[in-house]
Amino acid sequence: MVGRESFRANNLFYTCSLIDYIGRKTNNQRSDVVDALGRDRIAKIIELADVYHSDNIDAVSDSFIAAAGLADGTFDNVSAAKYAVPSHWDIGKVYKRLIMSIAENQAVSDVEALFRAYHSPVSPLIDDYNGSFFYESPSAILHAYLTGEWD
Repeated sequence: MVGRESFRANNLFYTCSLIDYIGRKTNNQRSDVVDALGRDRIAKIIELADVYHSDNIDAVSDSFIAAAGLADGTFDNVSAAKYAVPSHWDIGKVYKRLIMSIAENQAVSDVEALFRAYHSPVSPLIDDYNGSFFYESPSAILHAYLTGEWD
């Protein structure tokens, strides 16, 4: 498939973008969003991402926020940003690449890799919009995840 992402990559991209969207909407750390959604719900989102993607993201996010009982938090990395804020789609792409690399590198499922990514020390770096870590290459982000070393 030249120039097109796989079904798996597309579904992970949407799932990660939705997680970021929910985090922004509720002012929650992305790891808290992942924990509130839980493994079963996240697996469902990944599986049905192509269906959810055809619906309004506000409606989809509201549905999952209610189902997970996710309360508003105090983490607002968008308001704290001094520079241009990447979109939830931009951040979804960063996490998607990391999750696919973790799954391959550590021979785990996509759901497990997702939990590992969002609970890793690189997650706060990706979510710091005053930094530039989210602009790093996918291999540099994976290296930081695997070794705990970054500039």
